[in-house]
Amino acid sequence: MQFVADILLVAGALGAGIYCFLIARRLAQFNDLESGVGQAVALLSMQVDDLTSTLSEVRDAASSTAESISGLTDRAELAAKRLELLLASMHDLTEDAEEPRESQSDTSEPVFLRHANGKD
Repeated sequence: MQFVADILLVAGALGAGIYCFLIARRLAQFNDLESGVGQAVALLSMQVDDLTSTLSEVRDAASSTAESISGLTDRAELAAKRLELLLASMHDLTEDAEEPRESQSDTSEPVFLRHANGKD
């Protein structure tokens, strides 16, 4: 009986050893960098590195663009203020320029004007 138990124990150990050998081969194929999941993991790792560098470049570009737009907005506000002042000064000039025309129209020949509404 002892002999049969030893034979079964040796057979079980050999079976476990063969099973471990097969599992080790499959795991090596699974983690192979050429064709297995290892290749996919390596590829994804490279893509993550590329995306990280691209993201930092885009952040830098966006911050410089924001600074540029801020500067342009400030310049546009200053130009708008100048235009408002020029428009106000032009309004004063047109009032001054209209007064001499009225005095000149009194001394010149009569001008006939047609009414805009079509009467008379």
